[in-house]
Amino acid sequence: MMEKALKDLGCDDSELSILITGDKEIHELNMGYLKRDKPTNVLAFPMNEEGYDVNTLMLGDIVISAETAKREALEMGITLRHRACELLVHGLLHLMGYDHEISEKEEKRMQREEKRLLAVIMED
Repeated sequence: MMEKALKDLGCDDSELSILITGDKEIHELNMGYLKRDKPTNVLAFPMNEEGYDVNTLMLGDIVISAETAKREALEMGITLRHRACELLVHGLLHLMGYDHEISEKEEKRMQREEKRLLAVIMED
């Protein structure tokens, strides 16, 4: 599934690391790296701290809390698989340099790309 996303984004040769964990562990990561004292659904850690570089084979790490994803899926009335795909796409776009927190315009741009990319990977 993520191979399809990477191919669609022109990153056929790129790699990424995915960690599925729990709320306790993601809370520790969120606090340690972003100084946010709470669990979250997904974190993305780009390999290149200066931003996305098309020449970087290893894009970075995506960390998802399975507990939070499950809660959100139930609240949203969608499957856990669908929610996990949404979070993976969200994390991947962060690794690619998208940042919904910098402006409303960037948030909308990222949302459009999330929707488009989710449709690509959910085909079949």
